[in-house]
Amino acid sequence: QVRLAESGGGLVQAGASLRLSCAASGRTLSVTVMGWFRQAPGSEREFVAGINWIGGNESYADAVKGRFTISRDNAKNTLNLEMNNLKPEDTAVYYCAACSETVSQGLCVASLLASYDYWGQGTLVRVSS
Repeated sequence: QVRLAESGGGLVQAGASLRLSCAASGRTLSVTVMGWFRQAPGSEREFVAGINWIGGNESYADAVKGRFTISRDNAKNTLNLEMNNLKPEDTAVYYCAACSETVSQGLCVASLLASYDYWGQGTLVRVSS
């Protein structure tokens, strides 16, 4: 079992920056990939960014490429999302997620929601125009 807890959400104006963090605990050695997803009101949950927990390879959704940066601190079991130049359309609940190829017995695809085994409760980001 891996437990995830997000923090750092809030209300900001367009153009501002915000940093989200996700603290992982439990069987973190089993984690293969971690990612950030978001869900706006009335919309489906969508991929934002992902990172290979060991190798550090990153991937991003086109909508955030160049503005958001995902990073991890393996020693602290922390996943971060640095969000710059925020736009009103970035308003959503942001979720941290973890995929374990040991648990799922399959490949972890960073951008694929169904790949993930564990989810946090989410943190709300609101961007005003």
